[in-house]
Amino acid sequence: MKTDPITFAVIKNALDSIVDEVAYTVLRTARSEIVKDVMDYSAAICDAQGNMIAQAKTIALHLGAVPEAMAAIRQEFGEDLHEGDAIVLNDPYQGGMHLPDIFMFTPIFLDGLLEAFSVVICHHTDVGGRVPGSNASDSTEIYQEGLRIPILKYYDKGVLNHTLHKIIERNVRVPDRVLGDLKAQQAACHVGAREMGKLISKYGRDTAHHYFNELLDYAERMAREDIRTWPDGTYTFTDYIDDDGFNDAPLPITVSITVDDDHLIVDYEGSAPQVPAALNATKSYTNSCTYLSVRCILNGDIPNNEGIFRCIEVRAPEASILNPVMPGACAARALTGYRVMDAMLGALAKILPDRVPAAGEGGNTVIAIGGYRPDRTPFIIVDMICGCWGGRPDRDGVDAITNPSQNLSNTPVEVLERQHPIRIEDYALIPDSCGAGQFRGGLGVRRSYRLLAPEAGLQLRSDRTKFAPYGLAEGQDGRMTFNWLVDQDGIQSTLPGKVTMPLKRNQVVIHEQAGAGGYGPALSRDVESVLKDILDEKITPGYARKWHGVVLTPDADDIDRDATVKLRESMVPRSGGAL
Repeated sequence: MKTDPITFAVIKNALDSIVDEVAYTVLRTARSEIVKDVMDYSAAICDAQGNMIAQAKTIALHLGAVPEAMAAIRQEFGEDLHEGDAIVLNDPYQGGMHLPDIFMFTPIFLDGLLEAFSVVICHHTDVGGRVPGSNASDSTEIYQEGLRIPILKYYDKGVLNHTLHKIIERNVRVPDRVLGDLKAQQAACHVGAREMGKLISKYGRDTAHHYFNELLDYAERMAREDIRTWPDGTYTFTDYIDDDGFNDAPLPITVSITVDDDHLIVDYEGSAPQVPAALNATKSYTNSCTYLSVRCILNGDIPNNEGIFRCIEVRAPEASILNPVMPGACAARALTGYRVMDAMLGALAKILPDRVPAAGEGGNTVIAIGGYRPDRTPFIIVDMICGCWGGRPDRDGVDAITNPSQNLSNTPVEVLERQHPIRIEDYALIPDSCGAGQFRGGLGVRRSYRLLAPEAGLQLRSDRTKFAPYGLAEGQDGRMTFNWLVDQDGIQSTLPGKVTMPLKRNQVVIHEQAGAGGYGPALSRDVESVLKDILDEKITPGYARKWHGVVLTPDADDIDRDATVKLRESMVPRSGGAL
């Protein structure tokens, strides 16, 4: 069939609009703040063969795992798919990622024939297990982490699976939120099915599927054309997770990217072996992190679909932290995914230095606080603290923004305090936390939580307490992460990066997230930008003098330019090193 470029563009944009409408439906109908406020969910459309042909502007790290989950579903059910079905799974060893992320797939039929799939993934507030929120980093096997759902039909030909529904209801701490979010997923999948039906009916089955295939091939061609311009060779980079929470040994994430004409081989040989903690990332998630890292530096006008994945071969040693075997725990696998992306971008910076920023904060920190109110009703906070981006080749990093691998939002303070027995006492940027450079990194975020309930459990999952976010092109590393606990008497003590522990009324948890790395020599930063950062209280005069060779006159908000020139001339250019 001949491809008309106008029709091609219209169908491409129609698919993008449909999948975004699916995502907006989740946002409008979800019950929990982790979905409707933090926006930890994703949406996609797959064709009849299970190929992902469109992605919503949602959690990027989710979507690269869709192909493996889709393949598992097709293997499980084959032709036993019907109109009105809704299939769910969360098993990391059967296409999922970690137990709180429940996938829902709805097959789309038109005139009795399977045409496509509508896909929604939501991070649920709780799926049972040993701790509220089901997200502890110190679980040692998957059986501790919560309800493990194999590939099952939640709806079968439009009829609710009451057995599965009751099992979920009885095994989660906040069933109203979990079941409410499942209903939001189902409603959103119906929207995708309705709109895809309209699109296919408008153009006809043969024409629509021709253009779906063309979209996949087009994305692949464009990706290969871009990769073909990259210098051939093998490029290696290693970054580190601080530790697994049980011992102090750092966990290396080593990646080697081989550029071979229009194809990439990404090999994680040399990365840490599987760990007893819940930091293990399944192969599907490692694939997703890899695809996303490459997509971030490909040309921006390439469609976001599975065609790009065809150019990338991912290898991860079995029984490693990036390809665990049963019964490896996976709840905190996102932290490992963030470091995979940092390592990938470090290697990609050797290939295309003008496209890659310095390291960001190291990934969203998760603070989960769960317990019971005086009336014994449960509460669970799952707060994902968004951080900052590293300095870029042509501009500064960004302050107080989600990690590039995510599309999350910090939970509004008002929402947390209105719905839970908690008080947020500090929510601010941290001065001087940015890595210095010609283009500075973003500032880290401080967030403090005072417990107002009699008691609760705390799960803290953070990193970069030992290994600072790296700078690039002689930019400085960012400031590292710090955690503290303030008890009822005001005595402050240091908390590790990963901990599960009890909290008592009026204790305060303080988290200071890492700042991002800088890009380019700090002494090359223009003086006006330094002054603006001082006036905005993002950096102090001492920081400006130390890293940029800039001093202020004692009695004016202005720069002593003569002293600046002399100081800069006397300073030895620095390259790398933590603040």
